[in-house]
Amino acid sequence: MADCFRLDGKTVAVIGAGSGIGAACARTAATQGARVVCLDIDADAAAATATAITGSGGAATAAGVDVTHGGATDAVLAGIAATHGRLDGVVCTPSINVRKALLHYADDEFDRVVHLNLKGSFNVVRAAGRVMVPQGSGSIVIFSSIRSVVVEPGQSVYAMTKAGIVQLVRGAACEFGTSGVRVNALAPGVVDTPLTAPIRANRGWYEAYAAKSILGRWAQPQEMAGPTVFLLTDAASFVTGTVLYADGGWLAADGRFVPPGV
Repeated sequence: MADCFRLDGKTVAVIGAGSGIGAACARTAATQGARVVCLDIDADAAAATATAITGSGGAATAAGVDVTHGGATDAVLAGIAATHGRLDGVVCTPSINVRKALLHYADDEFDRVVHLNLKGSFNVVRAAGRVMVPQGSGSIVIFSSIRSVVVEPGQSVYAMTKAGIVQLVRGAACEFGTSGVRVNALAPGVVDTPLTAPIRANRGWYEAYAAKSILGRWAQPQEMAGPTVFLLTDAASFVTGTVLYADGGWLAADGRFVPPGV
């Protein structure tokens, strides 16, 4: 059974590998034996992650990609398959958030969040599917969020995109499954990344989020890598069309008050 958690001989593309969760996923996939292609809109950051992987004895290359451009996304994933003979896994982590009350949201802010989070994810799923469906195998992991289920003031548009990603994943799983391709979503809770830096900078906000987790703390990027890489492996061979929550129990508890006598 230990082998089913490995990625030996497999080629995995990680989009967003230049930093944060994406970098952690790329490193972990490499430790499990994958040939990793580190992709990011910041090609230099992707290259730095690839260099760190190869310096530790792993196999990695890097390239730049802007997932909001469908043609470019198609080209880079097709190119990886052509170079390595196949594409076994794709992970897509990038997203942005403009935290603002709905009534004050500007049109350009709405467009920016939807363009990356939703259209970018769509472009990746479509591009990966165009490679994997003909080859008859593969695993696609797109990042959603707990915000696909629960929301708070200032998160309406971001939450909308993350809920949309869940339905995108389910639809793609239905369409690709008969060809042996699995599609799943990974939904983090609050993770210490550049995206959440404004929250970390506000002590009260930071502590409120830590307290909401059953574990009483924020996650580190590396803690998202294990669940993500699991979805890429044969250990998850019958897992598709689902959402794996890695949220420290955020969604499990509707409050932290302990009733008397408990």
